[in-house]
Order: sequence, then structure tokens, then C-alpha cells
Amino acid sequence: MTAHRQDLDASDGRLAPGDTPGGEQAVPYLEVHDVGKQFGTFVALRRVNLAVRSGEFVTFLGPSGCGKTTLLRGIAGLDPPSTGRILQAGRDITFLPPAARDFGIVFQSYALFPNLTVTENVAYGLRGPAWPRRRVQERVAELLGLVGLADQAPKYPAQLSGGQQQRVALARALANEPGLLLLDEPLSALDAIVRQHLRQEIRSLQQRLGVTTIMVTHDQEEALGVSDRIVVMSRGRIEQIGTPAEVYDRPASPFVAGFIGHSSRFEAMVDSPAGSILAQGIRLQAEAARHLLYGSRVLVFVRPEHVALHPASAAPPGALPAQVTGLEFLGPVCRVSLQAGPLALMASAAPAELMDLAAEPSAQIAVTLPPERLMVFPEDV
Repeated sequence: MTAHRQDLDASDGRLAPGDTPGGEQAVPYLEVHDVGKQFGTFVALRRVNLAVRSGEFVTFLGPSGCGKTTLLRGIAGLDPPSTGRILQAGRDITFLPPAARDFGIVFQSYALFPNLTVTENVAYGLRGPAWPRRRVQERVAELLGLVGLADQAPKYPAQLSGGQQQRVALARALANEPGLLLLDEPLSALDAIVRQHLRQEIRSLQQRLGVTTIMVTHDQEEALGVSDRIVVMSRGRIEQIGTPAEVYDRPASPFVAGFIGHSSRFEAMVDSPAGSILAQGIRLQAEAARHLLYGSRVLVFVRPEHVALHPASAAPPGALPAQVTGLEFLGPVCRVSLQAGPLALMASAAPAELMDLAAEPSAQIAVTLPPERLMVFPEDV
């Protein structure tokens, strides 16, 4: 699959405007224009452009140091950008202080007040003439009911589990009915089972309330599981913006192909404009290589679930002989490490399928790589 940017203009990375069901262009709720951020000589963000539609759940995903948290902090006003503009609902908020912006934020550390009860924590920001005592009480009760903590109202943070504390932090962030909810790695301090359960609760709550939400995470499964769209970042730049299916199945760059999910990677050369590539002496068909320049060097990626396994004694035409070099049991599937001549491949299969193949370490089997599933990128991308 050649590199492409379905949601980005190739020249500057701007998000293409979305369409409403009626065919009219959707007006972005949040717009980031040419935002850059420097800390001394270190460039944390480089001309970032982004548009988020009202009610969307968008996730900033990338490795440590990619700029995702810096971008979130810029949107929140906690660390304004060095260059560029940020607009929310048409209002320029680039250099407004956080208190003058319309957002709620949930931090990784929860940041609850230990000397206040659950009720008092949630009600903390509900002050002034817009929030008379009765309205505050009703709003806190409503939110604690939404996050499933109505019976925990009189307790203090230390008396709650990590998951319960995060629910309190979420309720507090939503208390002022913000137009924008920001989540800064909100689940990373929780254990895996609680994290999986709570992320679905957050997504369900976000959909019910319709609040525009931006989450920062380095957890791919988390991003793929809850997002309407994912913003994949690397070295201060946006690599790709797309739905979870788009960034997984149609990555726009070698970085995205290698970072999102698991994949096998190898180098090759275009052997013909009809889609033939030569990988360390092995000729393969790859539809994404069609029309690429003959002789050009390419990087090829293939997902484990697309590597088909066959008995060595019943290998289909074009199959590659392979040796099983390792097995990793993951419950419903096993990850299989293979050596197909010079190519190191990874496959995934159900345990029952591997038993039928007698695919144990050192066993000889055969593999096929579907031409339509090979993701191909010129080396200079």
C-alpha cells in the first residue's frame, strides 16, 4: 500500500474538512493552525494543523516525546504555543489563561484534593452566581450518578480505589458543563482490567453527553478502542489523522505502519510495474507496488493476521517454506515467529489451528502473503 494521507493535505498536513450527512461542510469546533512549540533549542511541535468537529472523541497517539502532551497543554493554555493559533468555537484562545477557556481536564495523577470529600471535590469549581447551592447539589448528584459513585459521596479520596478516584476526577472535569474535555493519559496508572473497563465507561459517557473530547495516550489498544479519529504523532509532527480502521489498515507512512499494531517489516525492490517486488531474493506480488518506479527501494509491512499458514505437505502455489522459531500464547490467539528463508515474519493464529498444523518450535510449515495485504512505502517516505 503506497503512502497516502486520506485526511491530510499532502502539502502541509491540514485536516480536510468533514461533511455533514446533508453534504454541507462541518464547521470545526476546535482548530489548530500552524502551531509550533520550542523549549530553548528543542522543537517540540512543528507546524501542527488539526480540526476537531463538535462531539468527536479524538486521541493523540504516539511514543514518548512525540509532542502529544505538549499539544494538549497548548490547547488547555497550560503551555501556550510559540507560533500559530488555536480557535475554539470560532474564538481565538491561543493566549488566553486556562481559567478563561471552556474546558475540563483530567490528569493522569487524578489531582484530587485529599482533604475534601467526593462531593466537595466534584463541586469545587461550581462557584459564583451561576451556581446557587441547590443547583450545585443537583449537579453533583447528577454527575456522581453518571459515573456510578452516588454511594461514595461522603468518602475521601484515600478511601477510594484508583478507578473510583479517576471517576471522581472525570465528574469534576465535567461539572461546569465544559464544551471541551481534555484527558491527559487518564488511565495509565490503573491496572489492565480496570483500565479496559473504565475506558469503555468514559467512551459511553462521552457519547451520552456529546462533549467534544481529546485524549492523550501512548496505549494503542486504548486509542483504537474508543476514538472516532486518531492523530498519530512523531517527532513533533502529525503523521496521520484517521479513524482507527484507517490508521491500522491504511497507514500513511512507514512510521504509522510500524507503530500501530504489530507487523513484520522487510526491505525490497520494485521488480516490475505490475506489482512484483524482490525481497532478499524472494519474489512477491504486492498490489500496492503497482506503478512504482522499477528498481526503487521500498519498505514492506504485513500484519500477523494476514500471514496465512499451511501444512508443508499441502503448500499452495507460491507459498514460502518457513520454520517456526517461536510461539507466544495470548489466550484466544497465538503469535508465531517464523523464518521464511531470509525473511523474519510474524503470524497470528488460533491455538486449534496451530495444533492442526503441528506448528511447534522448529517445525516446518508454509506461508503465503496475500498481495493485497502487503503495505509498501518508498524508502524515502
